[in-house]
Amino acid sequence: MTEASRQALEVLRSPHNFAWHVIPLFVLVLYVYAVEIEKRDWSLVLAGLAFWGMDWFNEIANGLVLHFTGRSALWTAPAGSAFVIFVGLNVEISLMFAVLGIVLIKMLPHEKDLKIWGIPNRVFFAVTNSLLCVGIEILLHAAGALVWEYWWWNVPFIPLIVTLGYGTFMAVAFWVYDMPQRKRQLQVVGALFAADALAIALFAGLLGWI
Repeated sequence: MTEASRQALEVLRSPHNFAWHVIPLFVLVLYVYAVEIEKRDWSLVLAGLAFWGMDWFNEIANGLVLHFTGRSALWTAPAGSAFVIFVGLNVEISLMFAVLGIVLIKMLPHEKDLKIWGIPNRVFFAVTNSLLCVGIEILLHAAGALVWEYWWWNVPFIPLIVTLGYGTFMAVAFWVYDMPQRKRQLQVVGALFAADALAIALFAGLLGWI
């Protein structure tokens, strides 16, 4: 097992590193959603939640990678957090992802069929914003805040990180945002969070694998 994995497991879901900065960050997340709820922009709210739900799904899968390999998850956030939820997810990252989906969807043109340089705008923004996000992760990796262990999930081999790390999040969030029926949006987001909750109850609560 890698040193970063050991460090993350030592503080996994431990309350002893609590720091007060979590509270204002949480309030800021609530404010972002409150603003959109006040405007009754339910498509944006649900799409933001879909983005956040996809991150939980990925983090659960990432924790399972560590369990089954016994060596390392694909990404590890070993230290410096007020609360480590899974080996690659801490409370600060989770709160960031809760807002990031809202931010990225606000960049989308209202015209779904608009093309940018001949590329459908949803595809264009999914790719460019995924590259931007991975660029930030590369800096975090260089600083040691985010550890990549495997060569195929590392610099310079970033296609999987771009695709599975962010591209799928945006694809699902944009898909939910563009759905014409509110009932369908609620069904998809509800199913996503139900799957996340079931996986957490099973793999973290019952089996203790993540």
